[in-house]
Amino acid sequence: MSESSTESSHGMRVVHDGPRQAPPLLLIHGSGASGRFWSPLVPALAGHHHVIRVDLPGCGQSPPAKSYDVAARADQVAALLDGLGHRRVAAVGHSSGGYVITALAERRPDLVGSLALISSGPSMDALLAQPVLSRVLLAPPFGPLLWPRRSDALIRKGIAVTCALPVDITDAMVADLRNVNYRVMRAVLSRNGAYITQRSVPERLAAIDVPVLVIFGTADPRWEPTSAHRYDAVPGARVELLPGVGHVAMLEAPGATGELLLAFTAKGAGTPPGTPES
Repeated sequence: MSESSTESSHGMRVVHDGPRQAPPLLLIHGSGASGRFWSPLVPALAGHHHVIRVDLPGCGQSPPAKSYDVAARADQVAALLDGLGHRRVAAVGHSSGGYVITALAERRPDLVGSLALISSGPSMDALLAQPVLSRVLLAPPFGPLLWPRRSDALIRKGIAVTCALPVDITDAMVADLRNVNYRVMRAVLSRNGAYITQRSVPERLAAIDVPVLVIFGTADPRWEPTSAHRYDAVPGARVELLPGVGHVAMLEAPGATGELLLAFTAKGAGTPPGTPES
């Protein structure tokens, strides 16, 4: 039976699933999403791990922050892990969540044992032309006016256009998405872009000595799918492509995504609190 609890820690909503004594597995969502987007994977993952899901600042049920720099968000996650007493966690990030865990490994290598990036664009030149709906909602002059007036149907459509397969977007997910205000979303996207413009993700990962798994959908409408192979330049990185899957693999192909993550994390385990480090 999976154990589950929720807390507020270091300015973030944190959900714990699975036994606390199991190897830790950190899940970080993408821009504007929330920890609930991992829900389809949790039952399988929590059977082997202490699963830690966070709502990053300004997203889901977490309050806004002073800074949305990738490094600042990584530091908040680091403070959370320090408080839990975890070291060498298996960290998984979806989309821009992959930038947060990469920055976490850059800034606090003691906290990260492995990295798995799902649909994380390697650099800005891999970004595809975005759907009209996304462009209208996220840019002036209409964005500031339309964003707070989004209907539930429009929020669901905004996620669906990033997917290649049908997905179930729950009422709870919609509620979390509604909590993200326009200014926060713009700031998050801006700071994410600055992070990968300064230095590409493959370049950053090549300087980090941890196992890396990259999962990409071959039908991703947000990032050029072939750009996944830029991660081949990372020593020892494993790149897995999911045929016909779009940008949100956790919702579109939870079974295949979960299997890849479990196989990857089985090769190394994080350090639960109170466990002596070798």
